[in-house]
Amino acid sequence: MRFQQLQTVDVFRKGQGRRYSALPVDNLDRDLFVIDCADGPLRPELFDLLPGDTVRFLQGERYVQATITAVQRNGHLLSAHLANAELLPPDYFPF
Repeated sequence: MRFQQLQTVDVFRKGQGRRYSALPVDNLDRDLFVIDCADGPLRPELFDLLPGDTVRFLQGERYVQATITAVQRNGHLLSAHLANAELLPPDYFPF
């Protein structure tokens, strides 16, 4: 039996610090992440994500950092578009 790895992101806002730790996402790459709220109790409007927020996530064995450029809420889907994705140093460890 093969288990699918849970994909999560950490979200930071300048001047406010960490907004979300290990926020589960349904789709994730260096350009976009998507949260599908169809089968859960939350709605896309309840997530506090804004352009300019910093996102960090694990890709393989390294962390990637990117900036949210746009957030779209369409029905039960929340999409956050990302830019300036870069690998963080190998010794980076989130606190």
